[in-house]
Amino acid sequence: MPASDPISTETTADASSRPALGWIALGAVSVAFHLGLIFYGLAPALVSRPIHMALALPWILVFVAKTPWQRASGWVLTLLGVAACGYIAFNEEALAYQYGFIDNAWQMAIGAFLILLALEAARRAIGWPLPLVAAVALLYGMLGQYIPGEFGHPGLPLQSFVGTLTIAEGGLWGSLTGVSVGVVAIFVIFGAMLNAGEAGKGFMNMASAVAGRLTGGAAKVSVISSALMGSISGSASANVASTGAITIPSMVRLGYPRSLAGAVEAVASSGGQIMPPLMGAGAFVMVELTGTPYTQIMAAALLPSILYFLTVWVGINAYATRHDLRPVSAEEQPSRREVLVTSVFFAVPFAVLLERIFVGGYTPQYAASIATFVGAALLLFDVRLTFSLGGFRDRLAEALVTAGKQVAIIGAIIICASLVIGVLAMTGLGVKITSGILSLSQEALWPALLLTALACLVLGMEVPTTAAYVICVSVAGPALTALGLEPLLAHLFVFWYALLSTITPPVCGGVFIAAGMVGESWLKVAIKAMALGIGLYIIPLAMVANPDVIRLASNPIGSLVDGLQIGLGLVAISYGVIARRAAWLRVVLVVVGAAVIFAPW
Repeated sequence: MPASDPISTETTADASSRPALGWIALGAVSVAFHLGLIFYGLAPALVSRPIHMALALPWILVFVAKTPWQRASGWVLTLLGVAACGYIAFNEEALAYQYGFIDNAWQMAIGAFLILLALEAARRAIGWPLPLVAAVALLYGMLGQYIPGEFGHPGLPLQSFVGTLTIAEGGLWGSLTGVSVGVVAIFVIFGAMLNAGEAGKGFMNMASAVAGRLTGGAAKVSVISSALMGSISGSASANVASTGAITIPSMVRLGYPRSLAGAVEAVASSGGQIMPPLMGAGAFVMVELTGTPYTQIMAAALLPSILYFLTVWVGINAYATRHDLRPVSAEEQPSRREVLVTSVFFAVPFAVLLERIFVGGYTPQYAASIATFVGAALLLFDVRLTFSLGGFRDRLAEALVTAGKQVAIIGAIIICASLVIGVLAMTGLGVKITSGILSLSQEALWPALLLTALACLVLGMEVPTTAAYVICVSVAGPALTALGLEPLLAHLFVFWYALLSTITPPVCGGVFIAAGMVGESWLKVAIKAMALGIGLYIIPLAMVANPDVIRLASNPIGSLVDGLQIGLGLVAISYGVIARRAAWLRVVLVVVGAAVIFAPW
């Protein structure tokens, strides 16, 4: 393939350059700190959470700096930020007795700086949208008393407003940041440890062995491998970049239309954020917000996520009526031994994780910590099961750097989103928006669902999925539960629709990355991605119409019956939307599929 072809010029430059020793050491400190919290007992919130932010700052402000100015300003902000976080951590006992009220100018300066630093860290990590949302929320908190009508508030003393956000557990150091410190970081470290070894190759080999010889085999390999990879990465963009580097060239080489190759990878990779156990950190935030045990959330999310990938699978078969979607050739299939050997690298840590949770009865974060050590031990071996200390050193260094960076990015997102949640709590704005939704929907559930879905889509275009979910569910979740939706179902509904923006124009991050990798118009990729990923639009509504589908733990038979009903409807709709058949037949399939899912039976 010519060197100018976008799909053949994957960024391999950094593969040959090893990270500097300092960053490896910082990654090791970050990993040791977060794992240490699991094994050495609970630390006060105003100690562990500021340290979490302090460890994130160098990665966000210095490691990813692209210009001398960014690097210089990053170092200054990092040093000042570490000092400010250190002040909070070292004085946590005294600050606890201030109850969120700042009593001197020094603390006010530190508080204001920490707020601005959280906004800047999020901006450098993911761009302007989320910091702008947080900045608007902060302005509302400070100036909302001048807004007439029901959306104003009585006003908050500045010392109390800034203090609650920065020296108490009501903003930067709130419960969401606690989830980032104590749970999300552990699973991110676990994923980084697996990805540094041969788990990714194991995912690809397993997928190829299962689906490679089927019609549309290369596309189905992408679906399975992305589902497996997404279960530990939880990031649509990272998923596209990692599995797409292999699957997209394979599909193009077999003659698949470039727009379809990109769409398959974007849709399959987006599903990683709804696939247990990680769910893009959403599962752990859901635990905190709903009080539902993690195992119940995993069980609730499992069938809907399987239905999503089933719909994509059926969509690939439907596209096979339009294009010659050839299977992967026998020569490119991995041998049985290779499949077996490479599968060990993800099967063993996953088995340990699940055994510790479901048999041992330990917390998810403790189980993930044990599984992380198992994954680290497997780094001693390469894909041929050859023992190598040199290879272990290189793979461990990669895992530490990846973990440090990814923990920092997610931490920056959650800390910034926590500012928004803090302002909503202090001003009562969430309650007012809830009342507005109830009023606009005239207290009818389905109009309220559609209004919430629209809000999730719009906000999701601007901020990452987890942050969009947190903000949307904080303002719309109470309205949905007030209309009779059970809390977990309301949260899953909002979380799914917060993911819409990964494949829905005009801002569709997964599609943009896949289109760039395949060298095709992003709009063409997006159109096919929306058709393939139609389950993402329908399944949340289907969960509301058939609520037993999320009750796999408490009502397995009812859950499977509802899942079968939804699955049959999705198969008909997907085939009707995509397949090359007579127009009347396609319309009939869509109508019948919708009736199967939504008609009362």
